[in-house]
Amino acid sequence: MEFPVRCFTCGSVIGHLHDEYKEGIKNGKGPEIILDELGVPRYCCRRMFIGHVDITENILKY
Repeated sequence: MEFPVRCFTCGSVIGHLHDEYKEGIKNGKGPEIILDELGVPRYCCRRMFIGHVDITENILKY
């Protein structure tokens, strides 16, 4: 599904950082480095990025 706008645990707004995170992953950077550069310090917010699986393309087939 789509990336959430807010962290489920702390409520911090993180949705605007997802595109930059995906670009960093495509460029071969590690998640830890990207999240440090984006200024995401909390582990609950970090898990939102690391644990997200985009299944939108699979769902759109149906």
